[in-house]
Amino acid sequence: MKYSLKSSFSRLVLGLFVLVFMLTVVGRIVTVTGAWAYCLGWPVCVPTNPLGYLKLAHLALVGVASVFMALVWRKAWREQRDQNLLLPLTTVTGVLFLGQAFVGAIEMTRSYPLHLVVLHALTAAALWISLAFLVFASGVLAQDKTEVVKFDFRQRAKDFFILSKPLIVALLLVTTYSGLVAGNKAWPSASLTVWTLLGGTLAAAGSSALNQYIDRELDKKMQRTAKRPLADGRLTAAEGLSYGLALCLLSYYVMAGFVNLLAALLSLTGIFYYVFFYSVWLKKATVQNIVIGGGAGAIPPMVGWAAATGHLGLAAWILFAIVFMWTPPHFWALAIVRMKDYEKAGVPMMPVVHGEEKTRKQILIYTIELFFVSLLLPIFNLAGTVYLVSAVVLGGLLLYAAVQVWRVGGNKVAWTMYRWSSMYLMFIFLALMIDAVV
Repeated sequence: MKYSLKSSFSRLVLGLFVLVFMLTVVGRIVTVTGAWAYCLGWPVCVPTNPLGYLKLAHLALVGVASVFMALVWRKAWREQRDQNLLLPLTTVTGVLFLGQAFVGAIEMTRSYPLHLVVLHALTAAALWISLAFLVFASGVLAQDKTEVVKFDFRQRAKDFFILSKPLIVALLLVTTYSGLVAGNKAWPSASLTVWTLLGGTLAAAGSSALNQYIDRELDKKMQRTAKRPLADGRLTAAEGLSYGLALCLLSYYVMAGFVNLLAALLSLTGIFYYVFFYSVWLKKATVQNIVIGGGAGAIPPMVGWAAATGHLGLAAWILFAIVFMWTPPHFWALAIVRMKDYEKAGVPMMPVVHGEEKTRKQILIYTIELFFVSLLLPIFNLAGTVYLVSAVVLGGLLLYAAVQVWRVGGNKVAWTMYRWSSMYLMFIFLALMIDAVV
């Protein structure tokens, strides 16, 4: 591998590196001299002392470096979209740069909690590491493109939207917001709602994109997933990886900056659980993939609860248990319908490994367990009559569907179970919200 600055992209990256170095040096001088106190305000300020001009110079460098970062980012997404290292590395560097500026802006405008001090330091270190790697990688890998692909931006927007798995994101947001309302015991403030749901959206969408990046070859083998953007080739693997990493990183900055540390850490745990523990390892390793992996989808209501209260109580863990117990019968019902797809792809889902009959029995067992777990909230006096009646009625309907799956069998009743279980989860968490505010 030979390093070279022949490409315009590598030269632009080197210019960005020099600017960020200058920005870091001036920023350190501002901190040591206390110059920040003589030029208050962001993104611009008026100096009240000669030292204040150092702070103003720092802000000006931030602006110039931001322009260079935007140019590097744009050029990477236009010309390096097939580069599985350069595009994700550029994207992550851009998000870290924005994150550093974002945390710095919070420091200028309000009190600076310890976890943001740590985040600021970690982001600075990560930014330098990623930028150094980007300088080297761009000199080795980057090539100027004589022709830039003309995109159908409407189709690309649609493909990135599909990459986010919007229906799954919407269901997770219902459980997140329910946890937020239940923990608050009232409708939460607009700002807390917006930032919690935005962080949750970014985390869920980013995780979904990374899941599709990991499963892109597997998805080609399944009729249900063969037309996904990465499997179908409408987006490159580098674009899918970059998009997922960017959203996941942004979600943490939003949660840590505008919600609280516990909610941010829980959201990050959910990302790692789903992407690494489930998608990379569990999915193809064991028939219990859905059972163990269900923990990832059970974290969002805990995020909502933590956003409202700053801690986790018994109710939050029961909400986790409800979603955890709901996951196997929901996805095993789908697995019965799509059994040939999973078999062809080599995914060890329950009906593929142990047959449909045992799967139908397990669906019934887990549904019964789910019914009793859902009653724990009123049993421990953590929910009222509205929730109790809803849990009994909705649980009864879901039990009826599970009994039909067990007794009748076949794709038709399994598909009904799959659809009913989706509605069950949405309505029981809506009932929880209503119960919390009446």
